[in-house]
Amino acid sequence: MSRVLDRLAELGIELPQVAAPVAAYAPAVRTGDYVHTSGQLPFVGGELPVRGKVGTGPGQVSPETARDLARTCALNAVAAVASLVGDLDRVVRVVKVVGFVSSDPAFTGQPGVVNGASTLLHEVFGEAGVHARSAVGVAVLPLDSPVEVEIVVELAPEA
Repeated sequence: MSRVLDRLAELGIELPQVAAPVAAYAPAVRTGDYVHTSGQLPFVGGELPVRGKVGTGPGQVSPETARDLARTCALNAVAAVASLVGDLDRVVRVVKVVGFVSSDPAFTGQPGVVNGASTLLHEVFGEAGVHARSAVGVAVLPLDSPVEVEIVVELAPEA
């Protein structure tokens, strides 16, 4: 077994199947020693568990729930990387994370929501999971998803 898969098992996390694209794009592409994922939604078993805007008002997705959904997005991004390169032990660095939060206009806690993704990547990849990041509030996301996350990882050169 690989170091990364062992770590996922220790965390009680199973790597999901790659989420099917919802439009005309690839879940991930490789250029040189880098893999860029498309924005990943928090699909679980092919379904979005929650929809709507993130905020603190009635009927809104709570920041805590959105943070958990961002974690799921990051896990889906890791699955997209794995589907392209196979061995996740080839990831030497998570370079960049961009998180989008479908936000109520009054909500300004996007960094806390995207921490769900950042924390997962650090737990899985250790120090190699520490990355640069943007956390952006947006008006709406595909399928009314509360969050979307994309990542860029650097790979060790092939032997």
